[in-house]
Amino acid sequence: METAPKPGKDVPPKKDKLQTKRKKPRRYWEEETVPTTAGASPGPPRNKKNRELRPQRPKNAYILKKSRISKKPQVPKKPREWKNPESQRGLSGAQDPFPGPAPVPVEVVQKFCRIDKSRKLPHSKAKTRSRLEVAEAEEEETSIKAARSELLLAEEPGFLEGEDGEDTAKICQADIVEAVDIASAAKHFDLNLRQFGPYRLNYSRTGRHLAFGGRRGHVAALDWVTKKLMCEINVMEAVRDIRFLHSEALLAVAQNRWLHIYDNQGIELHCIRRCDRVTRLEFLPFHFLLATASETGFLTYLDVSVGKIVAALNARAGRLDVMSQNPYNAVIHLGHSNGTVSLWSPAMKEPLAKILCHRGGVRAVAVDSTGTYMATSGLDHQLKIFDLRGTYQPLSTRTLPHGAGHLAFSQRGLLVAGMGDVVNIWAGQGKASPPSLEQPYLTHRLSGPVHGLQFCPFEDVLGVGHTGGITSMLVPGAGEPNFDGLESNPYRSRKQRQEWEVKALLEKVPAELICLDPRALAEVDVISLEQGKKEQIERLGYDPQAKAPFQPKPKQKGRSSTASLVKRKRKVMDEEHRDKVRQSLQQQHHKEAKAKPTGARPSALDRFVR
Repeated sequence: METAPKPGKDVPPKKDKLQTKRKKPRRYWEEETVPTTAGASPGPPRNKKNRELRPQRPKNAYILKKSRISKKPQVPKKPREWKNPESQRGLSGAQDPFPGPAPVPVEVVQKFCRIDKSRKLPHSKAKTRSRLEVAEAEEEETSIKAARSELLLAEEPGFLEGEDGEDTAKICQADIVEAVDIASAAKHFDLNLRQFGPYRLNYSRTGRHLAFGGRRGHVAALDWVTKKLMCEINVMEAVRDIRFLHSEALLAVAQNRWLHIYDNQGIELHCIRRCDRVTRLEFLPFHFLLATASETGFLTYLDVSVGKIVAALNARAGRLDVMSQNPYNAVIHLGHSNGTVSLWSPAMKEPLAKILCHRGGVRAVAVDSTGTYMATSGLDHQLKIFDLRGTYQPLSTRTLPHGAGHLAFSQRGLLVAGMGDVVNIWAGQGKASPPSLEQPYLTHRLSGPVHGLQFCPFEDVLGVGHTGGITSMLVPGAGEPNFDGLESNPYRSRKQRQEWEVKALLEKVPAELICLDPRALAEVDVISLEQGKKEQIERLGYDPQAKAPFQPKPKQKGRSSTASLVKRKRKVMDEEHRDKVRQSLQQQHHKEAKAKPTGARPSALDRFVR
């Protein structure tokens, strides 16, 4: 019979739990561990006491910490800079010989700059100066970006040149149509509408749509590029003028008695009876104002966004049938029978300025797109160009055989005049220069007397309304070759037009801000400010903005004695006096530097000059 072995005799020793533990099989996604030698301990258990024996990796690699294992000092590692190999090397592996952005010419940047850095505030606070510096830096960056993006404007303005001194005025429309491409030749056409003439016409701001109205009640609107008719109606009443509103969806028609608003389907939306016997219409796109001139001598401003009349001004000059707007500052120019041109704003009941232009009555007025030059024609058969930059003096004068009854400027500065059944066009040196009246640029004869003129925006096309219908002429170099897709996009869809309308309404400029110099809105009206301050002092009996006298605060431990209070008051007064003296000396040195001639050489005796 077998007996159980006694403990301590012939019993194999028990194996350690760590050695008897079965090794788990390694998975293919796990890292391979180094096998330990037989009988060797795989390592101390992970507890708080043994954790201090192992070196810990610091969370922030750039902070120096003492090592608990080695006593050698640690050297901080430099942070690795991320380098883009593509920015330095191209596809071929060669290094870019011209790293960084391309330089921009200073002349191109100045063309887009809108801030005058030469004008600085003499006494401004540090916070104001910092804000101005930030604004100037942003403006400079915007100017550089605009100058760089000018390379994307691939279109260039057209021009017409004769061969070997040939006079361009002798080139007829048939020769131009034969020389240009098919797409441009399709823009020249004639609409024979003798039954309902004479006609007045108007292009939309995008230059895509054309609206015209005849004296015998014919009103039509069409996409003149594709020749697609939008609407055509007969109002059974005389039509004196016609204008598109902020978009091609709304149309204002000055009929014989009242002002009517139609949509692009020919449906009458409104009949404004307060605007009666209207002769001329002008629409201010940034203010959403429709300006009307009537036979009764009233200039009326209608806000089309809310449907209210903003102002009704009596010009006191009889019948008003000559009107034009300044696209730069939205000021209305009215021509009168006494030879004067008056400038009006809805914020003033009196004219902003009056210019004596002709000995007889004024027949036509036109202002260029920059607001710099104004062209007028009168019964004295003279055509004059005036400078509107404060002088209001005539720059050039030309006597015409029959006198000009209609005038219009193009986007590039070309001037057209309608004289009977002849249309003459004059060109200048560029957009910012006045047109030269010595030699006409183009001449064209129509089938009837001219009744309306307008250049098509962004196209080298001139629309002429006459007794025989509508004529579309080709005038190379008349329109701007590139357009702003966010402002006036001829190819916009219906959804884009709706979004643009919402944005334009949010950015509408109030009618009270219309003035001769729009840049004055960014300046402080010092005269009105001082006058209001004086009135406030007279009404209250004291100056509420005056600086209160210094009163020292009481101190403890015997430091508020009468002598110490007087001493502290005197110290503050002395500091204020020093500041005033310092400012007066700075102003005096500034005046002396201005009065001193620039070419004078400095002298050693200048130190004794006072």
